[in-house]
Amino acid sequence: MAINQLKAGAALNYCAIILNSLVGLLYTPYMLRMLGQNEYGLYSLVASVIAYLTVLDLGFGNAIVRYTAKFRAEGRISEQYEMFGMFFLLYLVIGLVAFAGGVLLYWNVDALFGSAMTAYELSRAEIMVLIMAANVAITFPMSIFGSIITAYEQFVFPKVVSIIRVILNTAVMVVLLYWGYKALTMVLVQTIFNIATLFINYIYCKKKLGIKLRLGKFEWGFLKEVSIYSFWIFLNAIMDRVYWSTGQFVLGSVVGTVAVSVFAVAIHLQSLYLQFSTAISSVFLPKVTAMVAKNEDRKKISDLFIRTGRIQNIVMSLLLFGFIVFGQKFIVIWAGEDYEDAYLMTLLFFTTLYIPLIQNLGITILQARNQMKFRSIAYIIIAIAALAFEIFFAKLWGGLGCAIAVSGALLLGQGVVMNIYYHVKQGIDIPKFWIEIMKMDIVPVFVTIAFIVITNKWWAIDTILSFGGCALVYCAVYSLLYYKFSLNQYERDLVMAPVKRVLKIK
Repeated sequence: MAINQLKAGAALNYCAIILNSLVGLLYTPYMLRMLGQNEYGLYSLVASVIAYLTVLDLGFGNAIVRYTAKFRAEGRISEQYEMFGMFFLLYLVIGLVAFAGGVLLYWNVDALFGSAMTAYELSRAEIMVLIMAANVAITFPMSIFGSIITAYEQFVFPKVVSIIRVILNTAVMVVLLYWGYKALTMVLVQTIFNIATLFINYIYCKKKLGIKLRLGKFEWGFLKEVSIYSFWIFLNAIMDRVYWSTGQFVLGSVVGTVAVSVFAVAIHLQSLYLQFSTAISSVFLPKVTAMVAKNEDRKKISDLFIRTGRIQNIVMSLLLFGFIVFGQKFIVIWAGEDYEDAYLMTLLFFTTLYIPLIQNLGITILQARNQMKFRSIAYIIIAIAALAFEIFFAKLWGGLGCAIAVSGALLLGQGVVMNIYYHVKQGIDIPKFWIEIMKMDIVPVFVTIAFIVITNKWWAIDTILSFGGCALVYCAVYSLLYYKFSLNQYERDLVMAPVKRVLKIK
């Protein structure tokens, strides 16, 4: 049952990602044109500011998954329910603190952005800040049920709900944007769908999993243990916010909403790119935690790291090398010529993220071993340095300057420092990992070089039809050669299994 949930969960993750990608391809350009650069920039700016409130999670969401998996493996059901009750009360308090933070932001919107925004933009920003803050405040106590569902390895249900939510949310917004509604309406609709999803998770936990919240017992000793574990995840969350939200904040303060909108397109594409990797690793925390709890030897975990990295690379290399060839034309066709500058920013993100995204099972391993301290401290130091360079570079080169600062920090922290740490301290065979990846990437490099020459000399990409045709030919050539020369037999069987099921081939 657990294996089926893992496979189905990973498959549904990819279904959700493909759906989100289709929404991005079809809905996002419509939204950009209906909103305009100023409104989209305003929405992105407010969302990035409110994102800072989510760090008040303090890493407890991940702790719930880890300790629930641990208690289940040890048969400690009563302790589970007491832990759920404790975290529900804790999150209730955190939600109130988050809302208070939102109110504080509401009173200071003019002071933060008054020099780069109009009076109309400031008034709309204030309303959106309050709505988003209320959304975050409700999300905190109710998010515990989503963590419980993950810990119980019930990956299918939440993904189905997520897919339905994306479809409905997109359909509603298409109609409302057509009627002339703007960024404020987007915030309201997203809040409504988010709250509905949270309550659906609560009902599933209560009715299907039989989960109980025991509110009467508060274990301070256990909370201290969990807090030590969560603290390093909390620092990691701060790092993520510095990387992916600070750019909009800096640009909104010193440049304006138009610069924010272009940078936000690059961030949006980066987030889609990131999801394709986490679709696999996100379902492994309970499994890796169980392996650690049972004292599985390090070689088995290292082999899992390499095997998962190779599987993730199947998708990530196609996206990275494909974007190198087609990314600039894609952005112009998809978002419009006003957003062409987003290409270099996005390419910087894709290139530097490629390393950690094929290695993100490493984070899961560190969480399972309760050894997030080094990673979190290293990333915080590098993120602070990145923030300083973002402010300096933004004044010189705008959004591209912010992208350079973020990408440099990613390359140093997640590319260099963590690979050394994984190998030396965690016993993961990093040299073998990169030998395997480099062998896989020989085909993508040659195919990409060939198509850069082809598109520059013989195949002009100047219409949607020519773009689509060339991209299809690229994918066909890439996939056939990659399947033949880059994949091992296990991976070929993995790729062909769903095809055989559809065609009913034994």
